[in-house]
Amino acid sequence: MTSNKILIIRFSSIGDIVLTTPVIRNLKKQLQGAEIHYCTKKQYSSILEANPYLDKIHYLEDSLNDLVAKLKKENFTYIVDLHHNLRTWILKTRLGIKSSSFKKLNLDKWLLVNLKINRMPSNIHLVDRYMETINSLGVTNDLQGLDYFIPDKDEVEDDWLPKEFQKGYVVFAIGGKFNTKKLPLPKMIHLCDMINRPVILLGGKEDQTTGDEIEKFFRKNQPHPVEEKLFEMNKKTLVFNGCGKFNLNQSASVIKNARYVFTHDTGLMHIAAAFNKEIYSIWGNTTPYFGMYPYKSKFTVFENNRLKCRPCSKIGHSKCPLTHFKCMNDLKFDFYLKW
Repeated sequence: MTSNKILIIRFSSIGDIVLTTPVIRNLKKQLQGAEIHYCTKKQYSSILEANPYLDKIHYLEDSLNDLVAKLKKENFTYIVDLHHNLRTWILKTRLGIKSSSFKKLNLDKWLLVNLKINRMPSNIHLVDRYMETINSLGVTNDLQGLDYFIPDKDEVEDDWLPKEFQKGYVVFAIGGKFNTKKLPLPKMIHLCDMINRPVILLGGKEDQTTGDEIEKFFRKNQPHPVEEKLFEMNKKTLVFNGCGKFNLNQSASVIKNARYVFTHDTGLMHIAAAFNKEIYSIWGNTTPYFGMYPYKSKFTVFENNRLKCRPCSKIGHSKCPLTHFKCMNDLKFDFYLKW
C-alpha cells in the first residue's frame, strides 16, 4: 500500500475545481511517492483528465452508496475535503479515515450579503484557504498559480478560426450561471465596441443566442473584404461567436492564445488566470471580497461600488431583486489595450 494515498474531494463547479489545482500539484510534488486521487462529478471530467499530478479520478454519479463502496477499496490514508457539505461529510464518516476540510466562511458571507458587514479575510484568496487544509501534511503553497492542462486533441489551431482572427484576438467570456452575474445585451455590445479589436465570444450553448445577437450587430457595420486597407484604417470591431462551438478544453485553448480576456465572474475567468492572461473581470451582484478574483494573474476589476444593495447574493439570481440592475446597467469601463 502506498504510504500516502490521498483523496481530494470537490464535486463542482468549473471555477471551483480549477481553483483546487494548486492543492493537487503541491501534494504530488511535495509528498514523495504520494498517490493523489480526485473525486468529482462526471460532467467535470474534462477539467482534470489531462492533469499529470493526478493518479486516478473517481466520479459521483447516481448513487452515493456506490461511490463509498468504490472508494473503500482504495484504502486511502487521508481525505482533503475541498467542498465541505453534507455529502462529503457522509463520505468522510463512512470511509472513517483522517481528513481535513476547508473553511467555507458561510457566516461571514451571510453577513456581507444580508447586513453588508464585511468580515471576510482581507486579501486571502479561496486558493489560500484550500491550501490551509493540507498544512498539517507539511505541504506549503509554491505560489505558482493555477493549472489547466489541455489534451492535444482539443488544442485549437489557427485555421479553426476565421482568417481575420488568426493574427490576434481578445476573448470575451459572456456566460454566467446566473443572469445577475452577466452584463445585459446592450452593455455587452457597448463593451465589444470599446475593445475595438477582433473579439471571440465564449460561452456554452445556452449563450449562443446572445452571442449571435452581438455578432449580427457588428457584422452589418463591417466593410466588404476587398476594402482591406480601409478596414485596417478604420479598425472596425470584428466579432466571432464561439459560444457552443467549442467544448470546455477547446475554449481553454482559445483563451490560452488570446491577447486579453474580458469575463464575468465565471469558471472561464479562472481558466484565464491559469494561463496567466491579463484579465478584465466584470462583477455584478457578487463581489471579489468573496475571495474568488483572478489568482496570481494581472487583472482589472469592473464593479459598481456606489450601491448599498450589493452584493445581494453569494452566487446569483435569475433577475435583479430590486429590478433596477444598476450593478450592471450603470457599470463604467475604463481600459487601454496595448496591441
